[in-house]
Amino acid sequence: MKFLDVKFLLSVHELTQLPGLTLPEIAFAGRSNVGKSSLMNTLMGRKNLVKISRRPGKTQGLNFFEVSETVYLVDLPGYGYAKVAKGMQEHWQSLITSYLETRKTLKCVVVILDLRHGVKEHDAQLFGWLRERNIPFLPVYTKADKLSGNERIKNASILDAGHSIGKDQRILFSALTGMGKDELEKTLEFYSKVY
Repeated sequence: MKFLDVKFLLSVHELTQLPGLTLPEIAFAGRSNVGKSSLMNTLMGRKNLVKISRRPGKTQGLNFFEVSETVYLVDLPGYGYAKVAKGMQEHWQSLITSYLETRKTLKCVVVILDLRHGVKEHDAQLFGWLRERNIPFLPVYTKADKLSGNERIKNASILDAGHSIGKDQRILFSALTGMGKDELEKTLEFYSKVY
């Protein structure tokens, strides 16, 4: 499946604003500035459909993108060190948690990690939380182009071990070179068709 016929649908700030349960949904989660927007733009074949910012905390709602009237891609606010008011962070946390726990059409959460960085507590907590709730997830290690082949293997092994992820359960990705894009498209197509 190519994710090319894409349009921005809406930004959700309260659960009452969620679209109807008409299409499967794939959510994208990651710490602030791990390359989530770049990954989504690469996947959708667009340069700036998903806004990219050097300032953490740019995404402030659940941003829904409709792909060819077949699936919704949902951009979640980044977690971690976003410099926003504590009240706003708590609201995001509540919104994201409620969405992930209750959304019947959610098929998979793509969890994005920067391959250059080691195991982070927030990521470990998210993986643990998703496992406890039996929510399917797909780890994607971004910025693979920034490391040599040997460094990629070494860093990926560290993340795999730290998060109890098998080599065949995650994808190495680069928005710059397109590494992992085909594999990601195929995997997301599989998840979008799971009922």
